[in-house]
Amino acid sequence: MLNKLTLNDFNYDLPEELIAQTPADKRENSRMLVLDKGRISHKHFYDIVDLLDNDTLLVLNNTKVIPARLFAKKETGAKIEVFLVSPSPQPLSHTGERGNKIWHALIKPSKRVKPGMILTVSPELQVKTLEQLEDRWIVELIYEGNIYDVLQRNGHIPLPPYIARKAGVQDIERYQTVYAQKEGSVAAPTAGLHFTQDILDKLKTKGVEIAYVTLNVGLGTFRPVKCENILEHKMDSETFEISEETAQAINSGKKIVAVGTTTVRTLETAFRKYGKIQACRDSSELFIYPPYEFKVVNGLITNFHLPKSTLLMLVSALAGRENIVKAYEEAVREKYRFYSYGDCMFIK
Repeated sequence: MLNKLTLNDFNYDLPEELIAQTPADKRENSRMLVLDKGRISHKHFYDIVDLLDNDTLLVLNNTKVIPARLFAKKETGAKIEVFLVSPSPQPLSHTGERGNKIWHALIKPSKRVKPGMILTVSPELQVKTLEQLEDRWIVELIYEGNIYDVLQRNGHIPLPPYIARKAGVQDIERYQTVYAQKEGSVAAPTAGLHFTQDILDKLKTKGVEIAYVTLNVGLGTFRPVKCENILEHKMDSETFEISEETAQAINSGKKIVAVGTTTVRTLETAFRKYGKIQACRDSSELFIYPPYEFKVVNGLITNFHLPKSTLLMLVSALAGRENIVKAYEEAVREKYRFYSYGDCMFIK
């Protein structure tokens, strides 16, 4: 089966009008397609309280989206956009520096930029271009104080490219989960956008246990696969963290329902690396596609994903490709809203 799956096996047709451009009026009012061993039913997200039992551990990704989009100017006054991707994971040989001053970034228009340029975002933040790689730049951020505080004052929320509008005031709140705590992501873990504090409280009252992991979402999570043979695709590395408290909760034997594909990859990566879930800080390059034997995750709350994406392959591995094909066809017929600000699925 494995070598017969090609990129086109994870393609589907989506009318453009079904790509959500704005969030639902209320987070919990999003529609939810429930996929239970091939059986499909239609709910709203607030029904999740009735669908989760008290033998469940719900695991969420508490990463926080940073204002990663910067609008800068060259010394000539020409406008340049800098999109921060991630801090450099290791010292650069030609600078010896590391940490949150050296970043990987996308720059456009890139042809107008050369190494050594100073791009000015504001009097308190400049970007120095250091080195151009194949698909991104290495830059140095010049600032004083805490970088995340500086970005809050100077950056903009990085909405995905399929949202055809500029980020507005509502996105500062709505493109962030209500439980976001740890800065580091350039895209939201969108399955978590449907939760409200009221729903979390109701789940706790019901006896559903809740735990958190952190995976900093990078651009690679959403990058389409371009190899016809999907085995040739290589995932970008993304850092994650699991606390001792969360590890103990997961190892208690309860049914694990992950919120979002980032949570799935965090848990499955940790198990593959250590043979169990334990407290750790590590990175994941795990590419999950059918067939895959899940070691930790039993169920998943997730949004609807782009065609030919690694995320669509992951949910196909969990629910079965044929079941996902039917579910997506049903979602299109029923005019569900797709992608980051769209509706969601609960795979039981």
